[in-house]
Amino acid sequence: MMPTPSLFMLDENKPNALHDRAADNIRYIRDTMASAGAFTSVSGVGMIGAGAIGIVAAGLSVWSPIDRSPRRWLAVWLAAACCAVFISSITIRAKAARTHQSLFTGPARRFALAFAPPLIAGAVMTVAFASQGQFAMLAPMWLVLYGAAVTSGGAFSVRPVPVMGCAFLVLGAACFLASAEWQPAFLAAGFGGLHLIFGVLITRQYGG
Repeated sequence: MMPTPSLFMLDENKPNALHDRAADNIRYIRDTMASAGAFTSVSGVGMIGAGAIGIVAAGLSVWSPIDRSPRRWLAVWLAAACCAVFISSITIRAKAARTHQSLFTGPARRFALAFAPPLIAGAVMTVAFASQGQFAMLAPMWLVLYGAAVTSGGAFSVRPVPVMGCAFLVLGAACFLASAEWQPAFLAAGFGGLHLIFGVLITRQYGG
């Protein structure tokens, strides 16, 4: 005849079971709150596409240098920016649909509200500098303000995003100190290289 478990043994196991269940619940709540508070639909694939466009634009701008064809140089980079925005928009929408994350509420809304003001400031300053013929100020200004946008928006996104923003800020500050002949290299390193590096990182760690 097998021994019957005593009431003492059952009571002894109960606290451990309750503790394990509570720990699982706390872990689930913590993970849910973390994912709900972050805009996770930033697309690594979109960043890689933007980086490729940045490399192409840097190459084309060499054939239209800022000192000889400033308006053509500006047109190249504005066209590249439009293409990058288009690709990023498509890939972000696709990732948001795949992960069932809204692009109009919650983390996405906070990300957009933090991301947009520096970009708007950059558009206004681009018009102002170009109308005054100060084209040499555009490259460092773009890098710094884009870095500010990514850093502030990245506070509501996954960790690599604000890190990339800080890298853009450092690159932009260095570009302000460098001579104008180095500007194509800084633009290629930023809008090309940083986008490619962090795009690959986000794709591997957070999916598409």
